Amino acid sequence: MLPPEHVLRRDLAEWLPRQRWFGGKDSPIEDLSIGTATELRAGDPALHHLVLDVRQNGATDRYQVLLGVRRDLPGRLGYARIGGPPGGAGAGPQVYDAAHDPDLTRTLLEHLAAGASAGPLRFRHVPGARIRTDLTSLPITAEQSNTSLLFGDAYICKLFRRLSDGVNLDLEVNLALTRAGCEHVPAVHGWIELAPGGDGAGGGPVTLALLSDYLRTGADGWSLAIASVRDWFAHATQPDDDEWAELDASAAGGDFAAEAERLGAATAQVHRALADVFGVTVVPAEEIRVLAARMNEELTGTCRAVPGLAPHAKALTGAFIDLAAQAEPLPVQRVHGDYHLGQVLRSESGWSLLDFEGEPARTQSERRALSHPLRDVAGMLRSFEYAARFLITGSGTVPLESGGHLETRAHAWAARNRAAFCRGYAAAGGADPAAHAVLLRAFEFEKAVYEVRYEARNRPAWLPVPLKSLAHLTA
Repeated sequence: MLPPEHVLRRDLAEWLPRQRWFGGKDSPIEDLSIGTATELRAGDPALHHLVLDVRQNGATDRYQVLLGVRRDLPGRLGYARIGGPPGGAGAGPQVYDAAHDPDLTRTLLEHLAAGASAGPLRFRHVPGARIRTDLTSLPITAEQSNTSLLFGDAYICKLFRRLSDGVNLDLEVNLALTRAGCEHVPAVHGWIELAPGGDGAGGGPVTLALLSDYLRTGADGWSLAIASVRDWFAHATQPDDDEWAELDASAAGGDFAAEAERLGAATAQVHRALADVFGVTVVPAEEIRVLAARMNEELTGTCRAVPGLAPHAKALTGAFIDLAAQAEPLPVQRVHGDYHLGQVLRSESGWSLLDFEGEPARTQSERRALSHPLRDVAGMLRSFEYAARFLITGSGTVPLESGGHLETRAHAWAARNRAAFCRGYAAAGGADPAAHAVLLRAFEFEKAVYEVRYEARNRPAWLPVPLKSLAHLTA
């Protein structure tokens, strides 16, 4: 049985800020209440699903927690403990994060396979899907904003920790692309939702989790790119400065350009599928001028907060002015919205795109806003810049300021792979980046300003990465 509610609320309020996926670490919790509590499995261990209403800075966010309850918590789950009476065996019910307990998470598969309901929870599966229930789960610890569980080598189940009203974009987009037969997204098998009104509010169902194919042979694009950069940095001995200026990044054995080109093609194919499924709208030139003005406002605010950006402000402003001056009606559609090398997987069947939720810091309306597909292209180009410089600054092994030769090599690697990605994107039917240089440049500079602001707030040691890349791009 669960502890008294006031005790459970206290323990949860102490535990939440320590979780990587909790979005309010910089502010105290003013109030925490339990919106819904649903028993999914009785006995010992027991499984309860909670939706928590967490109030901070005058606003309320909702989080979901899978709560396990055991009389005696085994040592293997000690790190997931949330609360309970202190002491040894028999001290009283121990509560913990059940996402880490394979004895309990199998319940999710069983409910999904059966299309079950439990209180306000609805377990849905794609018609015709046959979901295995004999698999053991393993949590992926690297995720931050969500928690994903691997079930054997068959499925990955993403638990959306911070809940948003309505159908989650990741489910909406992936399910639509699955039904359309798009080969560049993992197929959706099922999802969990909170029924309309089940959380005490009106509106439609709230997405809680998404079950899809696990690409067991997949390697994420970031890891592959970093391996290529490492090989490139290690290639040959350091020549003199003149030779470095002429370096060709194809010389190393781990050249990534062919994969970058294939990734560009896969991106264009997904953009085309998104347009087919969700449609395309044309916005007037005036909206593009408003967009350019907003980009410039964000630049001005970021320059005030991060003085190191100021030397690039003139060039950045010039790109936004050019966008406004050349504004014309523009087709917009659903796009990925937070596109980078960490959002793609390379498996034996090719490249797959993941995580269509949009940027975590954006509002729901901002995430759902239509945009031109070159916004995603710009995001990937920025990701190549980051990958090129990670080993210099991101790992902390070589300070960027003392790695001038490596910075030259980083620029050569980024330039080669940026060109390959754009080439593949255009060849597969995407909008030719070279023919839309003004729009692409504005999108890329907008993303770079966002990166500078983010790094200054969260990872100051990384701040030289976007600043150094801007030095090349604005030259």
